[in-house]
Amino acid sequence: MSDNVIGIDLGGTRIKAVAIDGPGNILHQHYQPTNDGDDKAWMNSVSTAFEEIRSLVQIKDTLIGISAPGLPNESNSAIAYMPGRLHGLENLDWTDFLKTRTFMLNDAVSALMAEARFGAAKNKKNVVMVTLGTGVGGAILIDGKPYQGAFGKAGHIGHMVIDSTDETDITGMPGSLEDAIGNCSIEKRTSGKYSSTQRLLEAFRSGDSFAGEVWHTSVNKLAIVLASLTNILSPEMIILGGGITESWEELTGPLEEYMTKYEWRTGGNKAEITRAQYGDLAGAVGAGCFARETYQG
Repeated sequence: MSDNVIGIDLGGTRIKAVAIDGPGNILHQHYQPTNDGDDKAWMNSVSTAFEEIRSLVQIKDTLIGISAPGLPNESNSAIAYMPGRLHGLENLDWTDFLKTRTFMLNDAVSALMAEARFGAAKNKKNVVMVTLGTGVGGAILIDGKPYQGAFGKAGHIGHMVIDSTDETDITGMPGSLEDAIGNCSIEKRTSGKYSSTQRLLEAFRSGDSFAGEVWHTSVNKLAIVLASLTNILSPEMIILGGGITESWEELTGPLEEYMTKYEWRTGGNKAEITRAQYGDLAGAVGAGCFARETYQG
């Protein structure tokens, strides 16, 4: 089996495919529209992306890792649970479909794998990753390995409870972190004044006091969650990724202030908070890494 592997990130809009070598160099990359809404169309899009990237690598004996939304089964051979999107994804055996040994992994865990092997957390053993975007995702690395937990559900940090009296989120959890800072709830949090976190932050930078209050409330709740995770998992590093981190200074300025207030820093030790290094190819790269390591045992 070649050290070169293929990683595919199955997103709602685009499919991203890469070929990576042993040291993590991206040999080739390919983008393909997902065409979600028609199960045969998006499945064929994945097949096309695979064939395109394999023809560039010119190696038949290879492995595939696929990053996808949802929860994988115990053997990481399929996504066992993903309601509402990508009809036909649940329990589809990709090794059979693509006629090549394939491993499936949740997209947030895949992103952490890329950071852990070649990015911000290279050579780190215990790491937490939180992605801040439309929703809030997460992943956990323990002793250098991705922790998926029973039922493949570990790492859904966005559904931790901040306010037990607030409305429930999509999983039924009241007052979750996702609803506290995710872009999905921005209109609710601002009583319809802002349609996106980007517009909220533009107003915050301009000195709008209401925008500042909303933003600081959200970051304060994020800090409570991160400080709680340091007590539960004691990671050496916390990686923040996702679209909201593009406003890094506006995020980390108040976040450090709140972390100083909440984090239990025994012996002066604290978790390093850093920004994800990989961009939109993180899922594909991480899935490829996972496939190689899982196959090699």
